[in-house]
Amino acid sequence: MCTRILWNTNDHAVLAGRTMDWPESTEPVLTLFPRGLARDGGTLGGTPVVDDNPLRWTSEFASLVTTVYGAGTADGINEAGLGAHLLYLDSTDPGPRDPGRPGLQIALWIQYLLDSARTVQEALDLLDTCQLVPVELRGFRASVHVAVEDASGDSAIIEYIEGRRQVHHDRSYTIMTNEPSYEEQLRLLREKVRAVQGLGHDRPSSEVPLPGNVNAVDRFQRAAYFASLLPEPADDREAVAGILAVTRNASVPFGAPYREGRFKTYNTEYRTVCDLTGKRYFFELATAPNLLWAGIDRFDLSPGAPVMTLRPEGTDLVGDVSDRFTRAPAPF
Repeated sequence: MCTRILWNTNDHAVLAGRTMDWPESTEPVLTLFPRGLARDGGTLGGTPVVDDNPLRWTSEFASLVTTVYGAGTADGINEAGLGAHLLYLDSTDPGPRDPGRPGLQIALWIQYLLDSARTVQEALDLLDTCQLVPVELRGFRASVHVAVEDASGDSAIIEYIEGRRQVHHDRSYTIMTNEPSYEEQLRLLREKVRAVQGLGHDRPSSEVPLPGNVNAVDRFQRAAYFASLLPEPADDREAVAGILAVTRNASVPFGAPYREGRFKTYNTEYRTVCDLTGKRYFFELATAPNLLWAGIDRFDLSPGAPVMTLRPEGTDLVGDVSDRFTRAPAPF
């Protein structure tokens, strides 16, 4: 479930689009966190889940995110222009718990990165400061991998397979879906492209036939195809429209085949775009025709400022909704 697409080659903005594909509502809430918030990485919905040595920190950067079940962060951007996205990966395995390392429940993984890092490299440097601790959310195991990108266009994909961390760090790593592992996804894409275009070709051209299913492999290859052919936009408005077009193409429609076969696939609940250049966050519910956005610099980001939230279901919400957020208690 889920797809992430990074567009870091146009002249107007670095943009990252994602879909959230899930079998039920994740109860998304757009949430603005100011700087200076004290965090406890050992709790889940207010309940301790890390018995020994939980990671605790104070947020250095403000962030604008989408929360999941009120217990963690699924997607978002910070004021420095770092974007981060949690996507499902069934084979995730951080390894056995080592109480000597501070434990971070996995649903707060990207919130820790957004709170603490300006760049992809800084986010990667944080990985050795803690150990991820698996949790369950509403009966679903939070098995995830992470994509991060920054305003320079740098990118990284982070996975934990059989207790070992695997990092793909390069601005060329722009597409991400779910199963199988990222290395296997890249291999399958290369095979698809070279079968048509020949050796020496790794990026798809218009000659490559498109797979049409909704499973993670097909979505990966379809997103790579359309992203590679995006035309240069005239302005940042066209750039956002371009990344949304690819993101929508990689979405899973209602009633599409799912839950059969090796990898489960669910319909798309929502789509987002992180504008890492303009520090704007776009949100689109799949059940509504309205596109919303907010600018992180439209809020008071200083320490002590209130947490601000917006539930995106309102039928009157469209366009810039920065002034529609209201004060709320911090969910975590």
